[in-house]
Amino acid sequence: MFECAFIYVAEGVSPVKQRAVIPSDTINMNVIGVKDYDEAEIVAKEMAEKGCQAIELCAGFGYEGVARIKKAVGPGIAVGAVNFDFHPAFGFKSGDEMFQ
Repeated sequence: MFECAFIYVAEGVSPVKQRAVIPSDTINMNVIGVKDYDEAEIVAKEMAEKGCQAIELCAGFGYEGVARIKKAVGPGIAVGAVNFDFHPAFGFKSGDEMFQ
C-alpha cells in the first residue's frame, strides 16, 4: 500500500478538524489542513512517521515553505508542490508572505 499526504495551508484551519484519509486498493491519500508553516512541519513529520513516502504541498506554500517541509522530513521522503507564484485565494500573495 502506497501511503502519501497532501497538506494545504489556509487561515482558520486545524489539522485536527481538517483531516481525511481517502483510501483505495493501492493508495492511502492523507489530506490535512494547517494554519501556518510551523504546523505544517509538525504534520509533515507525523506523516513521515506514519509511513508516507511522498508529501504534496498545496500552492499556498511558497518556495521557503516547501524548503522548510523538505528539511523537516529529510531526504528519504519525496516532497512536491503545486505552484502559483501568487495564490489567487490569498489575494495574489505567496504563502511565504503569509504563513512564516
